[in-house]
Amino acid sequence: MTAHLPLQSDERRRDDPATGPPVAVPAPALLLAALDASAEAIVLCTAAEHTILLVNAAASELLPALQLGGSATDGTLRGLASAVAANAETFTDEYGGRQVHGRRRPLDEDHYAWYLRDCTAELRRAAEYRAERDRSAFLAEAGRRLSASLHQRRCLRTTVELAVSQLADAAMIVLPARRRQSEWMRLVANGSVEEGTLREQVLNEVPGLEEALAGFPPIPSRWLDAAQIPSWLLPAGFGEVGALLVTPLPGNAEPAGALILARRSAGFTPEDEMLARIFAARAGAAISAAALYREQVDTTAILQADLLPPELPRPDGVELIGSYQAARDSLRIGGDFYDVFEPAEASGDTVVVLGDVCGKGPEAAVLTGKIRQTLRALCLVEDDPAVLLTVLNQALLGSSRQHRFVTLVVGAISRAEHGRVRLELATGGHPPPLVLRADGSVEAAPVSGTLIGVVPQITIRPSAIELAPGEMCLLYSDGLTEARGGVTGQEQYGETRLRDALASCQGMPGDATVERIRQLVSDWVHGGTRDDIAMLAVRAPTRTPLSLMGAGAPTGSPFAIDARRGDRRNRARS
Repeated sequence: MTAHLPLQSDERRRDDPATGPPVAVPAPALLLAALDASAEAIVLCTAAEHTILLVNAAASELLPALQLGGSATDGTLRGLASAVAANAETFTDEYGGRQVHGRRRPLDEDHYAWYLRDCTAELRRAAEYRAERDRSAFLAEAGRRLSASLHQRRCLRTTVELAVSQLADAAMIVLPARRRQSEWMRLVANGSVEEGTLREQVLNEVPGLEEALAGFPPIPSRWLDAAQIPSWLLPAGFGEVGALLVTPLPGNAEPAGALILARRSAGFTPEDEMLARIFAARAGAAISAAALYREQVDTTAILQADLLPPELPRPDGVELIGSYQAARDSLRIGGDFYDVFEPAEASGDTVVVLGDVCGKGPEAAVLTGKIRQTLRALCLVEDDPAVLLTVLNQALLGSSRQHRFVTLVVGAISRAEHGRVRLELATGGHPPPLVLRADGSVEAAPVSGTLIGVVPQITIRPSAIELAPGEMCLLYSDGLTEARGGVTGQEQYGETRLRDALASCQGMPGDATVERIRQLVSDWVHGGTRDDIAMLAVRAPTRTPLSLMGAGAPTGSPFAIDARRGDRRNRARS
């Protein structure tokens, strides 16, 4: 230790009557030895000239440039000089590759001391902590944003945006080749997202890309020559590439693609590469899930196409209006259905069907599809409603799946004279259709029958009605009358309200009538839970071309049974 102290070198005793017995004052050599033994670096200076009076052993080792008798403001140590000049209490600066922190403490009016320590390791740990905290925050944000959508293009866009914000100056995703073409999406810092396709043959022009697309571990960035990248990889204005990193995007059982990162200057540290791999794993899982979801949606759409209500035909002299609401709007299909089967021959009748399969959702929709296809095949050889229900009952009982049943109403439409429409009806456990007459009255068709698919022997009591021009027959599922709502939210809509609603539609067009009833029921439910609802209306047009009018006007009740079909119904009942 070097020192310049204005103290004597011998030990002496001091007597002070006010403080008691004599006190031994340590010799300067003992004080200097004590300071040298301290692990903390101490520099003693004068308050006026900032002259360095003492530098203990720890300070000499930490700051060899300190000179006894020199000035703390001479600029040899910039951080110390700046702190002295500004009369600051602390400073932190780099000396000889080490970070030194100084703390100033006054000793008396003429002297003060700087207490110094090496804080290099502490600052390094703090920097590492901040870097790890930033990485964790980035991965958390990446997980939140990537899991927010199952749309594949949105996931790709989110991935390149996150990569450019934290990992690189440019990011590009290349998806596995499909039909010898690979889709890609790219983003450069301060630019806009670009996308396109690549021929499979050019993928090997990017170092490490084919390996990444095959799912192999990433090649370290230092092994990739950025000068070998093709011109199409980055836009022309990007500049010289300083470092390149190609990382696979792990997917579900197969790679979801590859992530290409490029930096203009600084290379990728091992920590950067590890962060990129973790990020790529999360991005790959999100992209793979989005791709799987897209495949499932496409498959579901194909399957739903045959399960959704069909586009209604337009038979001559008859109006057909349909409406369907699934209990689960997201699924769009359910257990209620309707269908229309046009005759195979010109002399045949158009057959309309409305039914309600037990259950809801996909399982009910599958049985619905089977029933519709069975009826479609039966209508090629038979158009009598009672016979169709009887044969369908036998088909359902022969199915391997038990406890599956359906209620149905089937109608065979034919034209009568003077623009009237004849409708032969049969039901199997289904609510009878309602008929809106021209005078506004509403009546139920006198039909009944046994549930279909439960017992081998069923009873069916068919009937036939005639619709004058402007009159309508409404086939509906029980989801309409059993819709719960009202003031309590638990009261059923009921047949009485349905009759009143139908009566209020007197003189309205067919499509407006069906839409009005649908809206009234929706208002009744007011957003609550409901069952599937299906409606199919058969209406005689108000005006009918003369060419469609036939001879032989019917007589008697509007529910008179068509004599030429009486034998068929008798066979069905027996």
